[in-house]
Amino acid sequence: MVFTNGCFDILHAGHIGYLEAARKLGDYLVVGVNSDVSVRKLKGKGRPINDQQNRARILAALACVDYVVVFGTKRVTPLLRRLRPEIYVKGGDYKVETLNSEERTAIHSYGGHIRILPLWPGYSTTKLIRKITG
Repeated sequence: MVFTNGCFDILHAGHIGYLEAARKLGDYLVVGVNSDVSVRKLKGKGRPINDQQNRARILAALACVDYVVVFGTKRVTPLLRRLRPEIYVKGGDYKVETLNSEERTAIHSYGGHIRILPLWPGYSTTKLIRKITG
């Protein structure tokens, strides 16, 4: 199992490339989607743009995504402990050293691996929102 997570508020080509690359790392890809409440805690007022049901449905429709689960905690650690993915994937805005220590500990506790995939330059939900709202 390959697992990744995020807000995925407004899906863009950077997300698609990232998810396709993550899927190639294993037999199936599970995507954890931050709940509306946790997105607000992480991103602030006015977010998410799309509610959790819409974000989950859009992700589930992608050929590279096998399963989607919505989680309500600010950190994904409890879900990692429960699912125990063999590979935990994060985007290039992270480094293994800067990843939340509880997430790292959870993955390493059962022998899982962390993979950091490169960012797709020029793609950002925040920048897209700024462009739309002017």
